[in-house]
Amino acid sequence: MRYIGTAGWSIPPNSTETGTRLARYSSTLPCVEINSTFYRAHRPKTWQKWAAETPEHFRFAIKAPRSITHEAKLRGVQILLEGFLGQIEPLKEKAGPLLFQLPPSFEFDPALAEDFIGLLRSIYGKEVAFEPRHRSWFTAEASALLKTEGIARVAADPPKGAPQASDPGGDLSLAYYRLHGSPQTYYSSYSDDFLRSLVDSTSALQNTWIIFDNTALGHAYNNALYLKSLMR
Repeated sequence: MRYIGTAGWSIPPNSTETGTRLARYSSTLPCVEINSTFYRAHRPKTWQKWAAETPEHFRFAIKAPRSITHEAKLRGVQILLEGFLGQIEPLKEKAGPLLFQLPPSFEFDPALAEDFIGLLRSIYGKEVAFEPRHRSWFTAEASALLKTEGIARVAADPPKGAPQASDPGGDLSLAYYRLHGSPQTYYSSYSDDFLRSLVDSTSALQNTWIIFDNTALGHAYNNALYLKSLMR
């Protein structure tokens, strides 16, 4: 299964179409990544509205709050984690992977990582992706822990922390790509050659999410549509 989408659902206006922006977006792409949850919680009726506006097959990836990843740095977060998981319950089967983006300075601590992942897995058994950005997370020890616990390591462009950050890692039953724009992060569009190479490099993967985060100038949506056309 291949899910191609963008961070948020910014979509060019179309005077001939009706419905919300999310409804129009979800008629063209099969998934979206919600980043606003990194900054704030949303009310249940907001999640219910989003679920109701999208087709049955549509899925939402959800970014974990910074209170968990950046402020608490995964320590003592049971209440925060339970609150986050409770918040997204209205999505039901439309909830896709949870994304935990870690600070660039956050080093791999085996004991801390095991404690947090153990807590997470005790209350949440669905798809999870980590986006570490410190080189210590790209070791055999860290990779083995993620793989054992069924957690994907994000493939990021441009890569942060280590060259292998550009490749998916951990548990490859989920391959999660976050494409932030290159050479200028968030601003650059991807070339046709890059997108064609992405088709080839992901062809053997069974469950792939590809999220374009080069949203500053609106390139993400067009890149996603073009990649979708290549993968048909």
